[in-house]
Amino acid sequence: MWSLSFAPLVPLPLLIALCVLAAVAAGAAIVLAGRSAILRALALAVLALTLADPSLVFEDREPVKDVVSVVVDRSASNRLADRTAQTDAAQAEVERQLRGLGNVETRVVDVRDAQGSGDGTRLFEALAASVADVPSERVAGAIVISDGLAHDAPANADALGLKAPLHVLTTGRNAEIDRRIVLVDSPRFGIVGKDQIIRLRVLETNGPGRAGLTIRRDGEVIARRQVTAGEIVQVPVRIDRGGPNVVEIEAAPLDDELTLANNRAVVTIDGVRDKLRVLLVSGEPHPGERTWRNLLKADANVDLVHFTILRPPEKQDGTPINELSLIAFPT
Repeated sequence: MWSLSFAPLVPLPLLIALCVLAAVAAGAAIVLAGRSAILRALALAVLALTLADPSLVFEDREPVKDVVSVVVDRSASNRLADRTAQTDAAQAEVERQLRGLGNVETRVVDVRDAQGSGDGTRLFEALAASVADVPSERVAGAIVISDGLAHDAPANADALGLKAPLHVLTTGRNAEIDRRIVLVDSPRFGIVGKDQIIRLRVLETNGPGRAGLTIRRDGEVIARRQVTAGEIVQVPVRIDRGGPNVVEIEAAPLDDELTLANNRAVVTIDGVRDKLRVLLVSGEPHPGERTWRNLLKADANVDLVHFTILRPPEKQDGTPINELSLIAFPT
């Protein structure tokens, strides 16, 4: 396809001003000098056209297909019951309809459970990565096939950065019954002999709204309580020994529940002992005193304060009492 393109050698406002001045000058010359000024007017027109730098361009265009990203949730929660079959059927139907459009490039991304710091189902990270190399104008849309549990959902549509329609096909059934425990806050360390607070929430789908919790520490039941679904619950746990304390919190199962795997939550709290404060008072230095001092300092759980009194009690030389010590003796 042929087209005429202009690439002015001077800024466009200046070019327009020069053309206006040239037109005024040429018109005045023709009026005053008659036909003899026509050549001058043509010269000014050629000069203005040269400054506009016109060019004849032939464009050979090839249409580029639009891109549609199909994100398929293959996480553990989307493999419960018959959700795998539903997911496969939905994916096959979506791909069939997209192939029928003809001018669409389909990109299918399978998302599995993440490991490490980003635990959970990271659907939107996978969606962003699948179209990262495509200009936003080519992205025609995105289709997500999932059970609806995504751990990286943006706060709003603008944060997603997708300027195209987003469709979600949800697997599962409306009448499914499920109960799960979500940890809100769990401590990693605790002082032996003191309580640590675990904050959690029990979520239900088609449940009665109340749930029974059983709390175990190292396999031993330490508490049972009733909680309201959806509310944040604080569970105090006494750290009774140093090292790992395994706390298991289990919600009572429901009849015909979808899965019992998410009814339990396990928290490991490392018990640490508070530092033991030791006051070591010694007189004349001797090997035994140094051995005690080294042993106490080697223990990280001991806060040692050592005083050495070099003046024997039987020495009497008239020194005032207020000059016998530079610092106050601890009591």
